[in-house]
Amino acid sequence: MELGYFSGYFRLKQRQSGGAGVILRFERVRPRDSRPFQPNRWREVTPQFLNRTIVALKRWNFDLVTMDEVCRRAVTLPKANRFACLTFDGGCKDVITQAYPVLAKHRVPFTVYLPTAFPDGLGEAWWLALEEMIAREERISLVIDRKERRFATGSVVEKHDTFEFLASWLRTLPPPDLSFAIHDLCTRYSVDLAALSRAQSMDWDDLAKLAADPLVTIGSATVNYAALSNLKGTDAQREMTMGKAVAETALRRPVKHFAYPFGDRQSWRREHVVMGQEAGFASAVSTIPGIVEARGYTNLHALPRIAWDGRQQSLRMMRVMLSGMMFPAVRPTRDNWV
Repeated sequence: MELGYFSGYFRLKQRQSGGAGVILRFERVRPRDSRPFQPNRWREVTPQFLNRTIVALKRWNFDLVTMDEVCRRAVTLPKANRFACLTFDGGCKDVITQAYPVLAKHRVPFTVYLPTAFPDGLGEAWWLALEEMIAREERISLVIDRKERRFATGSVVEKHDTFEFLASWLRTLPPPDLSFAIHDLCTRYSVDLAALSRAQSMDWDDLAKLAADPLVTIGSATVNYAALSNLKGTDAQREMTMGKAVAETALRRPVKHFAYPFGDRQSWRREHVVMGQEAGFASAVSTIPGIVEARGYTNLHALPRIAWDGRQQSLRMMRVMLSGMMFPAVRPTRDNWV
């Protein structure tokens, strides 16, 4: 990536594969924390970095657009300037406390994808609970596949290894099993999952303030933010349609855009693309990296996003990624249409 930047090769690749534009995915925006164990740091950027990103995008002549405009440009002829669309997953509290002041100052449109159980106070941010218990314990034990498993978590390295293993395992569980497992862990190690989840989430008053701004789009990310691939077909469809209905009722406006929870290739399948269309969404975004092409070459219900890793602070690296150099465009075929 450094070679691509300093050689100028990314500029050539942008002309060849830069497409119509890019959708950027963020989650949390908050000041840097100095704690040594922060396995969820990749989910975070600082307000300062968000500000630098917006300034850089304008300097690089990107048009900063809404998701409605993304959908329009994805099916029309390409414009002279590429677009960038800023999106935020999870409905985190710091979107309104830390990110919104920066975005409002620059008058930048953005989209928030909302799992509606969280502003209702019912969502479970299990990844934060897992981080908290591992951070303060010297060892962790739990039952996996009917066997008691014990993990040493004394050193930072051991804590990271344990977190990666358990987070990956929890991601594979159906929602009832995941909820049972994380509640069992929280009971064993005195973590208040409900309070932790409420503290990190916007409530409906926060969301109403955002929704009143014409530059803010509220999208849906199901009800409980469960990986759709872990649900039966009817349950997945219910999560999608109910998330949309709850948000529309609470905010009194249409919700036209959707984000697959987690969004990687393991969390959703082709059938969920069809469900999104049937639910009436105009678009659905993933976290599969890529660029959005013009002329209808990119499926609007399987849009790629560049999920920025908060451990990186390099605008040079972002510039290379936005060029399309790291993931050249793929023309749709019968086999790869999603």
